[in-house]
Amino acid sequence: MNMILPASVSATPNGTTSMPNGTTRPQVRIVIVGHVDHGKSTLVGRLLHETGSLPEGKLEMLKAVSARRGMPFEWSFLLDALQTERDQGITIDTTQIRFRTRSRDVVLIDAPGHAEFLRNMITGASQADGAVLIIDALEGVRDQTRRHGYLLHLLGIKQVAVVVNKMDRVDFGADRFKEISDEIWAHLIGLGVTPSAIIPISARDGDGVAEHTPRIGWYQGPTVVEALDTLEPARPLEQLALRLPVQAIYKFDDRRIVAGRIESGHLAAGDEIVIMPAGKIAKIKTVESWPVTPLKGSHGAGRSVGITLDRELFIERGDVIAHAGATPRDTRRIRARIFWLHDKPLSKGDQILIRLGTRETRASVVAIEKAVDPGELSNEETKAIARNHVGEIDISLAQPIAADPYQENPRTGRLVIEVNGRIAGGGLVLSVDAGQRAVPIDIVPVESALRPEERSARYHHNGAVIWLTGLPGSGKSTLARALERRLFSRGGSPILLDGDTLRAGLNNDLGFSPQDRSENIRRLAEVATHLARNGHVAIVAAVSPAIADRAAARRIADTMFREVHVAAPAEVCESRDPKGHYAKARSGALPSFTGITNDYQPPTACELRIDTSVRSVADATEEIERMLGETGILFDELVDLAANI
Repeated sequence: MNMILPASVSATPNGTTSMPNGTTRPQVRIVIVGHVDHGKSTLVGRLLHETGSLPEGKLEMLKAVSARRGMPFEWSFLLDALQTERDQGITIDTTQIRFRTRSRDVVLIDAPGHAEFLRNMITGASQADGAVLIIDALEGVRDQTRRHGYLLHLLGIKQVAVVVNKMDRVDFGADRFKEISDEIWAHLIGLGVTPSAIIPISARDGDGVAEHTPRIGWYQGPTVVEALDTLEPARPLEQLALRLPVQAIYKFDDRRIVAGRIESGHLAAGDEIVIMPAGKIAKIKTVESWPVTPLKGSHGAGRSVGITLDRELFIERGDVIAHAGATPRDTRRIRARIFWLHDKPLSKGDQILIRLGTRETRASVVAIEKAVDPGELSNEETKAIARNHVGEIDISLAQPIAADPYQENPRTGRLVIEVNGRIAGGGLVLSVDAGQRAVPIDIVPVESALRPEERSARYHHNGAVIWLTGLPGSGKSTLARALERRLFSRGGSPILLDGDTLRAGLNNDLGFSPQDRSENIRRLAEVATHLARNGHVAIVAAVSPAIADRAAARRIADTMFREVHVAAPAEVCESRDPKGHYAKARSGALPSFTGITNDYQPPTACELRIDTSVRSVADATEEIERMLGETGILFDELVDLAANI
């Protein structure tokens, strides 16, 4: 990475810069993006010159080099300092440049424009508070321009100034500027991004960069420098909650030092902390540096430290240290907006590796939504995310992690996706599973002593949650009992969880309001999932009338979930009077059958639908068995045995 740093400016950790006169000024980090050859590097070079930020003699030296090579000087040479970049005529890395405007200290991040360098562009833009999107006046808005707009949206950058460069190539035509301005305005507004300004310029000649010129006399808006002055810096990281991702644990003498970089907030000896995602509580005994000596006072974002604790705890790389009462969420489920870089499209069910901070974990893609090609004006959604496309995905994690939505903390709200050891995508954490506890509890979950494969070898099946839903009287419990008996007789480990049975015990504190019904289903799903994770087949028989509640159950059980709609007609169900439901309904203990029928939302997509008014119990049970075999729950030998009995 190339760095051009005026000697008079030095950075401080709290988001401002310390100046020689002892004052501080806001610092903003701005990424400049655009299609290759639209003039990004030329604009950056010109900005350095116009703001007086070039190191002394730099401009003259590069002009002399150009003369020796027999080529005209270009402002982009100020950035394209690597020989390979000059020879190729493109920028291949992300370069950070510092310069000063009237009221800001600006860190400008120049990002590559070629599609194959999008990984570097994402790395650069992820650090930015705002952006400058540059467009060639002759070429106009290109697919890559729209893609860069999506990237800025993807990375949560809301402050965007648009620069229409090379106006000299269109004779500074106001009509051409308006055409481009209208098109890019509509595109960005559609992404939820309102441009702070759209500016006509000629970066090569200086028009519109730092001053208005007669050739753009028809334009009354700000110059580029003035537009940069309106961009607001992000909230200083030290003002956010403490986040210290653990990088390593070292032993010195009799001390265990937990090392990492403070990504946000601050800490000091004596602070009470929580180690997430386990929720373990301790106090900081000392803050160490290298060589190992105690540090005094408070230490803030950007500093790498080691800490010792007042008690022995098991801590590992990837844990996140926070202050009590302001912790990240611990979750096995996140929703993210990603940009996909891999040649193979990302599809539902794909296995990936997630890196978030110093934590990495295996994960599976549970759902894909809003997958679009940012280069297409239609933005038609697809079922998979192709290379250089974007989308929102639900991810189920093999291990719990500690994470924040990026709106709350950008340092712990961005993730990277790997496939086969290569970076395949990246993006933002939009939300984490709302079902996770908000306040940490000092508990240490205990894993089973048996591995899942040991149970699978004994039972000849994988763990699963078979969710039978349907109206009262449809035959859910009858079918669940028959399936339980059938699997058990073949050496399996089925466990019946009947909704009414749990209503009489675990859930007897719940009524029948929408909130209580949702909580009833959540508890059923949690118990069933715990059994399934330990190798059993949990057979749930529950009306579960709301699609949203059953979707929540599916999210909890993840890939182990199989939904069976027991779909007998309402008139058949009402005549059966199962388990005395209607007597209890008449007494007011339950909602009426008519009420349940009106509230019931049948599945629109489930693994199996069975009408028990026209199917025998044995026939229906066999069909469920076949589905379990076809979807990888029952092993071949158990399915074969079932077929021969």
